[in-house]
Amino acid sequence: MSAKIPPLVPAPQKGRGTVWALPHRFSSELKEDYDDGWGTLQQQVLEQPLAPATQVVDEQVRSILSGNDSPDVGFDLSINPYRGCEHGCIYCFARPTHSYLNLSPGIDFETHIVAKVNAAQRLREAFAKPSYRPKILNLGSVTDAYQPAERRLRITRGVIEVLHEAQHAFSIITKASLVERDLDLIAPMAARRLAAVYVSLTTLDPALARVMEPRAAAPHRRLQTIRRLSDAGVPVGVSVSPVIPFLNEPELEQVLAAAQASGASRAFSIVLRLPWEVSPLFRQWLEQHFPERAPRIMARVRDLRGGRDNDPRFGTRMHGEGVWARLLRQRFERACVRLGLNRERIELDLGAFRPPAAQAGQASLF
Repeated sequence: MSAKIPPLVPAPQKGRGTVWALPHRFSSELKEDYDDGWGTLQQQVLEQPLAPATQVVDEQVRSILSGNDSPDVGFDLSINPYRGCEHGCIYCFARPTHSYLNLSPGIDFETHIVAKVNAAQRLREAFAKPSYRPKILNLGSVTDAYQPAERRLRITRGVIEVLHEAQHAFSIITKASLVERDLDLIAPMAARRLAAVYVSLTTLDPALARVMEPRAAAPHRRLQTIRRLSDAGVPVGVSVSPVIPFLNEPELEQVLAAAQASGASRAFSIVLRLPWEVSPLFRQWLEQHFPERAPRIMARVRDLRGGRDNDPRFGTRMHGEGVWARLLRQRFERACVRLGLNRERIELDLGAFRPPAAQAGQASLF
């Protein structure tokens, strides 16, 4: 990915991670700003229109289960009820997936949301196939299943209803407090080792969270969610991800301690990843919000990634390599031991699965 950071960019807008309509890597046409000496670039910035409002587009999908072949993650199947994410996290590794829709991984990723409205139906059909065998399944690995659109559309709720009916074990990862809405389904399944939740908590600093994850739940609200899930008997882990050197990295131990005090029982952490278009987006964001620290942060990121912005190799892409990666890992592991967060991944029971009943209106042999 060789997209250039624009020399002049519009001022950040409240509630958006970026306003840059960064061209994606499959674009057939690339535009480059040109300074003609008459202040044209400055004028373009001043005339920049407001970032578009969020658009949610319905999509009828052919399938909803995605397989995983990466040894770096602990699940075999994933369900992502949406494409794109309104939370607007600038560091999101999933931003480049919008390129496949011919949309920008920048502003489009957080304003053009695709809702897989028939997700529950497709999941029911997949579970009903005689060949289906239950596997470790995660909900929300690429896009937050509880982003703002879910309040109205309830697609994730429908998916969990099918999981509940089929007694299929699953985990959730989210940074949204909306997950509390579905405790009536999640808590009974958790009591039978069929559900677990991981809450992503990157910082305790509300000012940093506001610009880094503009439409996600505030840090104190995520801690409340961990407490409410834990009090309801749901096993809760915390994801301190991504760790960004000299930005949220100094808080690592404090974030873990706050999560443990709120009821988290496990933790994991991933070092910042900057694949494809995420790299220029993140670097431009750094220059806007933390210009005095930007060179130091990027220098350390490259130290962790073998001299590059990103290392896509299995085995090293999650934790980095070199002396700084080892020091970060040691800090994380020692804090987890001290806090009792060093437990194994929550083991779920795959043996309780039973194929769901046919939908009303469908033919049945029994």
